[in-house]
Amino acid sequence: MTAFKILKSPNRRLFLKSAIASLFLPVFPAVGQELKIKKSTKLIAEAAGLSGTKSIVVMDALTGEVLESYKGSKPMPPASVAKVGTTLYALSALGAAATFKTRLIATGSIESGVLNGDLILEGAGDPGLDTDGLGSLAEQLKVRGVKAVRGKFYVYAGALPYQRQIDPEQPDYVGYNPTIHGINLNYNRVYFQWKRGAAGYILSLLAQARKYAPEVLSVKIALGNRNFPVFTYRSVNGLDHWSVAKSALGKSGSRWLPVRQPADYAGEVFRSVAAYNGVRMPKHEVTEQSVTGTEVAAWESRDIQATVKSMIKYSTNITAETLGMNATIKRGETAGTLRQSAKVMNKWLEAQYGVRGAKFVDHSGLGSDSRISGHEMARLLVNAKWDGPLRPLMKEITLRNSKGKKSPISGTKMVVKTGTLNFASALAGYVTCPNGRKLVFAVFTADLKERAKIAKKDRERPPGTRRWVRNSRAMQHQLVRHWVQSYGT
Repeated sequence: MTAFKILKSPNRRLFLKSAIASLFLPVFPAVGQELKIKKSTKLIAEAAGLSGTKSIVVMDALTGEVLESYKGSKPMPPASVAKVGTTLYALSALGAAATFKTRLIATGSIESGVLNGDLILEGAGDPGLDTDGLGSLAEQLKVRGVKAVRGKFYVYAGALPYQRQIDPEQPDYVGYNPTIHGINLNYNRVYFQWKRGAAGYILSLLAQARKYAPEVLSVKIALGNRNFPVFTYRSVNGLDHWSVAKSALGKSGSRWLPVRQPADYAGEVFRSVAAYNGVRMPKHEVTEQSVTGTEVAAWESRDIQATVKSMIKYSTNITAETLGMNATIKRGETAGTLRQSAKVMNKWLEAQYGVRGAKFVDHSGLGSDSRISGHEMARLLVNAKWDGPLRPLMKEITLRNSKGKKSPISGTKMVVKTGTLNFASALAGYVTCPNGRKLVFAVFTADLKERAKIAKKDRERPPGTRRWVRNSRAMQHQLVRHWVQSYGT
């Protein structure tokens, strides 16, 4: 006896044909399922528990089709994601293979170990020059037989206009808000060390590098018998004077402090490393007037492509600002201030990549007045092309779960630029999905009301911002995970 009975029907053959054919048809989501996908970005954003505003967009990387959007047209602070635009701007104007060359120029002949003329340390606006680079110049001078300079010693700083700091709303002592000039050394920072001994604290300021670390005397630091503020700064006769709260130091430690007179800093440090190599130098003078002469030594930076890759990885603000200003000058435009230079970049991004309404006030994203919407940032990534110069330079990261632990989706590759300010967080980048589909996205979050409440002295680590940023990052990864699972598996 059979367990079941096959029913005879005149439509049985037609039914079998239809069933077999359906195996080869594309499967479309039901109407309800499609609506659920489209609104899930909104659900994730609203369930994140973040105060403030968001602007979120995901697009197909090849067609530019908007797949999901939540307040995508809302202009937001991009933080360091602004460096994406700066990267494209610098690569276009300066060229990926270009380098910066810091030189020593002599105006006289070398006879019996003496340079009979002036020596010029000529800055080129290089963001990556360090003490070891100056040491190499001094070593080359030694190899040429120079033991003394009879004329004057100049430091040329006219390659870029002087900018005291990127964002005047930041505390004076934070190293990520450096001075910009035509010659920059050690990211325009000095290495502050302290150690408590039997007779009290020993304080030192060093131009720290791997090979050379001379003491810096033109920058002063003293102890203050107070609890707050931890650091105070003032300029005295053109010299940086710092005071540090004694109660904040502990047994020993170190940190970097900004240098507000980078040309003087470079002049002093070069004189020190020259003396170490047996070359006697007169005290330097700073000039912004170019001087002609004979090149006697040169230090060449990494190429621009390597420089911007490092900038994206470590988010170095001075690199972004010097690259941006150099690019503006290379285009024959005025770069008197960071805002002027950024304005030129804004126009270029609109003309070159169709980005509308972007308002960058600098090249690093540190200035809190910069604005761009999630939609326009995603558009920039699409128009930069999947196989263009940008994507290979971005930082590869792994998806994380809600607890912050690495939790990758097999077959997914994500390269991004991150950005963080107080009560502002940003993530934008490219995603290769397991099924090969390519996506771009931009996620901007900010609570500008909470940010405005922070006193200037508290802006390095204000209370509440760490937790807020951590929650924002968790939402960012949840969104990317959702997009990959919805469109790429």
